[in-house]
Amino acid sequence: MAPEEKAGTELLLQSFERRFLAARALRSFPWQSLEAKLKDSSDSELLRDILQKPSGGSVTLSESTAIISQGTTGLVTWDAALYLAEWAIENPAAFNHRTVLELGSGAGLTGLAICKMCRPRAYIFSDCHSRVLEQLRGNVLLNGLSLEADITANLDSPRVTVAQLDWDVATVHQLSAFQPDVVIAADVLYCPEAIMSLIGVLQRLAACREHQRAPKVYVAFTIRNPETCQLFTTELGRAGIRWEAEARHDQKLFPYEEHLEMAMLSLTL
Repeated sequence: MAPEEKAGTELLLQSFERRFLAARALRSFPWQSLEAKLKDSSDSELLRDILQKPSGGSVTLSESTAIISQGTTGLVTWDAALYLAEWAIENPAAFNHRTVLELGSGAGLTGLAICKMCRPRAYIFSDCHSRVLEQLRGNVLLNGLSLEADITANLDSPRVTVAQLDWDVATVHQLSAFQPDVVIAADVLYCPEAIMSLIGVLQRLAACREHQRAPKVYVAFTIRNPETCQLFTTELGRAGIRWEAEARHDQKLFPYEEHLEMAMLSLTL
């Protein structure tokens, strides 16, 4: 098989594998590309390779099938969470042996991927909705991780905590208990109110580390409304928080929509 044909076949296999592992609808699979490849390819083993059991690490999730359910959007995985997980897997040194606080964890995919692939010292999932927190705890256990209070916890795994955290009411004293080295958030810039709440909690997190190095912050988001993104960077400037855009990463491990524009900022508190 020619190198160009082999590379195309590998991409097609990866596309099927990602969609299969994410339990995506069959109509989203690249059937037309497969049909064309089978007609043109001299590789008679292509179909067998697709039908083989997928390999590699995996994250198992329980989540809602509805975008909004039980009064929250946090019961489903959003695209920027997939994007941030990919970036983390490509940049494990950012999390290795560090304490990570995730703001607005939702279904927990990003954190679970980091716990499995990036070897953090400790990981704190957080959200404010009781149903989201209940689902988070279930997903942590579903993936073979133990919550911090579990005396049977695997010492080779990170210390995992699921915390209730309302950005608008969290105090410096409450936040100081977390002592994160890294703070992450994905797809939380959905309205001006959420942006102001996020910046407020980041300022209080910085205040917790007055005599220590402030945590590094990574915020990933889907650019749905450029004005909302502009508001975020403007308010960051007003709060004295420096930011820079992270370069797009090479890996595409998850089947989020190709046409969506993703971005990630690293913040210096």
